[in-house]
Amino acid sequence: MAERTPSLPNNVEKCPCVALPQPHNEMEQFQLLQLQKDAGRDRTQQQQDCGRICWCSVGQKFTNLREMITFSKGAAQPGPTLPQSIAPAPSLDLFGERIVSSPNQVPGFVRNMHQRLASEGPPEDRLFMDILRLTDAHPTDVAVTLLRCAPSCDRAAATMWKTIASSGTTMEKVLPTLLIVLEDWPVRKMFTSDGDSENVFALAATRVLWEVLRLPWCPEPFMEYSPHLLVALLYQVFISTEQTTEEVETFWTKCQEEHNLPSINRFAMQTVRALFHHLQCLDILVAMERKNGWDTLLYADTHHYAVGLLAREIRRVSIPMCSCIALRLVRRLSREEPLWHLAAMAFLVEVLEFLDFSEWGDSILEIMIKHLQSESRDRCHLALRGLEVLSSDPSMAKKMCKLSGRLVELLKNEDADVVRMTLSVLMNLLINKDILVSSPTAPKLAEVLQSLFDHDNHHVQLLSIRLYKQMMDSVVGKGKKRIKMLVSESLLPLFFHCHNVNVRVAQASQETLLAVVKFLKRRDLKQLLKMEDPWSFGERVLAEDRGRAAEHLHRALPYLESPQEPLREAAVRTIGIAGMLMRGQPQELQLICEALQALKTDESPSNTNLIVQVMFDERAASLNSSSGQCQLPCRRRPPGDQRPAEAPDTAGAVQT
Repeated sequence: MAERTPSLPNNVEKCPCVALPQPHNEMEQFQLLQLQKDAGRDRTQQQQDCGRICWCSVGQKFTNLREMITFSKGAAQPGPTLPQSIAPAPSLDLFGERIVSSPNQVPGFVRNMHQRLASEGPPEDRLFMDILRLTDAHPTDVAVTLLRCAPSCDRAAATMWKTIASSGTTMEKVLPTLLIVLEDWPVRKMFTSDGDSENVFALAATRVLWEVLRLPWCPEPFMEYSPHLLVALLYQVFISTEQTTEEVETFWTKCQEEHNLPSINRFAMQTVRALFHHLQCLDILVAMERKNGWDTLLYADTHHYAVGLLAREIRRVSIPMCSCIALRLVRRLSREEPLWHLAAMAFLVEVLEFLDFSEWGDSILEIMIKHLQSESRDRCHLALRGLEVLSSDPSMAKKMCKLSGRLVELLKNEDADVVRMTLSVLMNLLINKDILVSSPTAPKLAEVLQSLFDHDNHHVQLLSIRLYKQMMDSVVGKGKKRIKMLVSESLLPLFFHCHNVNVRVAQASQETLLAVVKFLKRRDLKQLLKMEDPWSFGERVLAEDRGRAAEHLHRALPYLESPQEPLREAAVRTIGIAGMLMRGQPQELQLICEALQALKTDESPSNTNLIVQVMFDERAASLNSSSGQCQLPCRRRPPGDQRPAEAPDTAGAVQT
């Protein structure tokens, strides 16, 4: 089989995905270079003395690989002494004739090759070619057997893996098997041609990746498989933090003793960094380090934040890579793997806008809907962020109409961020002219939106007021009749917010108020708004609805506690007008008493406030005098309680 020319150290500058490894310090770098020169000089002399020509069929192809392997053997600590008598290894001739009569012999070949490389004697040159040819013909059997017989990736196994990595074609055949093992935790049951089904440690595959990524060139298939490798490694960082069996701990303790490795999750994280280093994504490495992202990745509680940060950094460097990773995550999220869903969602929502919704939109929507039902605050947040992006696409917005009931319920949530994002999703839906508000949904939506006009969060205020206007434009048929009364109740709250110190809220209130009077077909009120005569507007609304003056007064009371002086002033004037319109009504005395108590809580009352207080004091005294009772104690209702006021209880009143 023809092979692509492998990337060699003297040609690495031609490979777009290569970044040379950096030694820890200058002394190590000098020693490394000196040892390489000495080793190369000794090998050259040995070749001249022996008069042999290495790699007859492949020539210069393996020269650099052989130098690297010889150097690593000389520099590494000697391994355990093995028996000197090793059975002769079956061989493959240099012209490609395979003598493996049956695939079930492959595992035996691999174990024998590993044993010969682990011996103290120098390996035969043709052994490296045999490794490549055997792997090229039987990639799965070779990879699985090598992971089993040397899970910690000792010196001999590392040599075999580096030999395999020297050929891009061969490495490309092995990577899928490594990924299968890497994605399962803690072990993966694998089968080989000899009938063996022994489990393979996922960490054994990670050790292989680490050794290959330490090569001074980047194996070509790593570019293509980098999104898959990254997802698998990030999952391993998380799962090794959450779940580690005794078997895994024992295995890793052995690895640490042999190779002086860190903890499991930190080693997986370092492998992620090595992958980015080989992809020449140095900006990502620096940004994550500066923002403490790598350490954040190691803790279960903050892992998803770090994954989201990583997604944003990758997005700045390579959108195609983001898309590949996102599609990989969509497949993972579509399966029942709840453990890592939060982190996968954190990455997905950051890059969602770059995906093709025509192909993947339905799957993504189902994922978001599933997480929207979750009791987890973080999952709900991420699902809403995803729905914000999906709802901005007209074709996806139509498919989201089935969520209207759930979205209306979320508007009652105490979390301001949840409410804000839900409003944004609903706004995106209703902007679409093909989407209308159904009759059952319209009253529920109108009622909950009115309650948000006075929300502490100005952004929630603004969105709720704007969405209210959009809702009126989207209601059709019987829905308009069902919300007419509710819409009329929004006149005063919107009128108050026309005086909001937040310019954007005030402007949105004016626009929505104009839409309300148009919806109610009140030309007189519309004319007053156009004349920019707000107080005449307020007086007209109250005067024409004299029978509900008590409700209007009670609705204005909470605004007396507003930190904004213009809103307090508007409420005072409204209360004063409503108080005059209530004359003779049974609940007049009780409401006047409540209003007086509220008015007197203002530490810096305006002139209007003082005037209304005097007026109400006189009216209360008059009512008490005419009934032969002394003034009732004021019983203030909690803000937001808009139930009709009851007649004052006179049973306990003191007679004059």
